[in-house]
Amino acid sequence: MKIVRIIARLNVGGPAKHVAWVTAGTRRAGHESVLVAGTVPPGEDDMSYFAAAQGVAPVVISEMSREVSPKDALTVWKLYRLLRRERPDIIHTHTAKAGTVGRVAGLCYRWLTPAALVARPRRVRFVHTYHGHIFHSYYGPLKTRLFLIIERLLARLATDRIVVISPQQYREIHEQFGVGRGAQFAVVPLGLDLSAYDDWAARRTRMRAELGASDDELLVGIVGRLTEIKHHKLFLEAAARCKAERERMNAQTARVRFLLIGDGHLRAALEAQTHALGLTDDVVFTGLRADPEYFYPALDVCALTSLNEGTPLTLIEAMANARAVIATAVGGVVDLLGAPTDNANETAPFVICERGVSVRPNDAAAFARALLELLDAPELRHELGARGREYVARQYTVERLLDDLLKLYDELRPARREVAPVTDTNDMRRVGRAARVKGD
Repeated sequence: MKIVRIIARLNVGGPAKHVAWVTAGTRRAGHESVLVAGTVPPGEDDMSYFAAAQGVAPVVISEMSREVSPKDALTVWKLYRLLRRERPDIIHTHTAKAGTVGRVAGLCYRWLTPAALVARPRRVRFVHTYHGHIFHSYYGPLKTRLFLIIERLLARLATDRIVVISPQQYREIHEQFGVGRGAQFAVVPLGLDLSAYDDWAARRTRMRAELGASDDELLVGIVGRLTEIKHHKLFLEAAARCKAERERMNAQTARVRFLLIGDGHLRAALEAQTHALGLTDDVVFTGLRADPEYFYPALDVCALTSLNEGTPLTLIEAMANARAVIATAVGGVVDLLGAPTDNANETAPFVICERGVSVRPNDAAAFARALLELLDAPELRHELGARGREYVARQYTVERLLDDLLKLYDELRPARREVAPVTDTNDMRRVGRAARVKGD
């Protein structure tokens, strides 16, 4: 097969790693695989280096970007020309913007051929992966409604299979927001190269030494772009509440420091908030780091405060390093953390689950309470970390991801007209007709 994979940009985050792993993996499996990406805008960090490390050099369409733009028409035209040149069996788009321009260009490729006049469009299949969705918390109500209408149309007109990365995401996208038909969906969880996190315990001390953290000091980290949807503001508010409560209790316990690992356009505002909250000595902005095999083991707790998520790769990576995790109950986080381990009801501000602590979204007080409980319970942290590592090792390998996707592609592979052995002149005419059909 030949697969053309399209993503809007290779910015820092799980989707960039995902498409690099999958593109390289499908090539190793013997298929042709082309990765197409747009440019990373100013203020965001580029992860092209990660693709290069996998041996993947993307085809770059400079006009393709995250936001709606008049350049989108030129992007569609360039994608259409690329598809005519590559002649793929599968067009697989990732994330919202690439899903729109990629599927529109794919429709043009399928139907803009003389054979379409006799109901013989080009044989190509469309797959779209939702790594998250933009149906709440990103834009205002009018823009969100417009994007939802577009997604529903594309699901109907230009999508053979919709891939979601968790059962919760299926419930949100299909059942809550009404995108697609149930039969179109396939749940394909993320996968990652877990070998990078072997012997994590032996690497625990490097970053801690860099920070001057003693053995009994507790480090709470949040990993991700400093952008609105990740809601670092809530993380800092929870940190301030946590510090105040520990001081009020006059607890003779280990020091706690809070690490923001990543960078983005909100850094200056978050640094100002840190100062205003009196956390200057308690918060460390590490900036973007390309050494997850070292910074995850250094942490005692990995946090996530997002307003909207697919399945966050940062939590999977933290679990792979046997770190205890605490996260807002959004998107695929619900499936990742597992079932509650107590009898808490759905309205409880936080719940201890099988593989982490789940917190009601957008509630700094609840997040602080949950974090305090986790910091004061080393046995619980160890237990959650061990369960998380076992679960990730079983469910989230890159080998399983590739196997799932290759099976999906094989199911969708456009049928090729079989050509019988040539035995006479009539057969030769039939072979010529079949070759012409196949050639288009």
